[in-house]
Amino acid sequence: MQEGLGLVYSITNDKVFFENSDLPKINYSDKSIENSLQIKPHTILFDHGIRDYHLEVKNSERFYKVFFKNNLSEIPFDFFGASFWLLTRYEEYLPFKADNYNRFNYRSSLAYQYDFIQVPLVNIWLNEVKNVLLSHFPSLEFNTRNYTYLSTVDIDNAFKYKYKGFVRTLAGIISDRNFKKLVERFSIIMGKKTDPFDCYNFLIETHKKSNIQAIFFLLLGDYGVNDKNHSASDLRFQSLIKHLSDYSTVGIHPSFGSNQNIQQLKIEISRLGNITHRLITKSRQHFSMLTFPKTYQELLQAGIYADYSMGYTNYNGFRASYCFPYKWYSLDIESISALTIHSFCISENTLLESIKNETLLQQSLPIINEVKKYKGEMISIFHNNNFNEELKKFYLEFIKAANS
Repeated sequence: MQEGLGLVYSITNDKVFFENSDLPKINYSDKSIENSLQIKPHTILFDHGIRDYHLEVKNSERFYKVFFKNNLSEIPFDFFGASFWLLTRYEEYLPFKADNYNRFNYRSSLAYQYDFIQVPLVNIWLNEVKNVLLSHFPSLEFNTRNYTYLSTVDIDNAFKYKYKGFVRTLAGIISDRNFKKLVERFSIIMGKKTDPFDCYNFLIETHKKSNIQAIFFLLLGDYGVNDKNHSASDLRFQSLIKHLSDYSTVGIHPSFGSNQNIQQLKIEISRLGNITHRLITKSRQHFSMLTFPKTYQELLQAGIYADYSMGYTNYNGFRASYCFPYKWYSLDIESISALTIHSFCISENTLLESIKNETLLQQSLPIINEVKKYKGEMISIFHNNNFNEELKKFYLEFIKAANS
């Protein structure tokens, strides 16, 4: 309520105190109480453990889509319980069919199946609850939020050809089997051409000119099949990291190999901290390897207090149906945590993989406008290895639209 609606509130179980209070009141119970707004509860906020609730999603003229429905007219569902179910990612604690990377598939989500994945449904609910509250209590004052845009860049592989070392360069030459590629590789290694993945000065200057906040998430894991960045001990790679941290925030991009090894996660965070001489508290999972509750528990144990992994890698939309940052609630221990979740809703990889008649910007605008409508936090993901001239042009258009 405080973060979503901008209302300072207190909770009481004392019925006499509640009835005698002259303050605006929400009655969260099955019994009617005069001079209060009633919201009938579902059992979810009172049950212990994780249960597979039967959900019926219904269309609503005012609230768009609702579940945990009741027979009240003004707020015809348990707004608190339904929001809790979406924000905690309750469905991801239940058994599901995982993909090859053990990830939850967007097609399995309630939001995709009932066609609300591209809107921040909880924000829609909040907006309508606010209107209902004002109709009952016109004197209520709500603190308003400001829309913000944050550009995030994942660096899975800092350079395509440069600084790869003798063995990896030799392996690349053997795999090229193409004279044109060989010429390109040697031209870059000799410093005659710019590496295709080296877009860093373009990004720094663009962010500076447009006054945009940015976070670069850096992969510092050990080399492996799914972790192919440069060695963290390479001084040239370290120089790039220091350069980026001079102009932007940097965060850790926990490696694929760290997903089953919390000690490896701590080592990677320590590497980045030692290079930048800064405390590292922000992260985004490589491959968006987000498993509940394990991923967030381990991030907290490793000293991470802000995570930017909440989103789908292969579908642009709202994984948690929300566009404000919020504290993670752990269902297994039934407690709110110190970890703040920041949801991304657009990835350029997903845009590039989609086959549509619309331009990339036209595909992006509906989601950007949804976040703007509710004065949320708009977060995009781009990857350094995609920044050819065409994508640079799109990025300039995108940040202009997102930052306006």
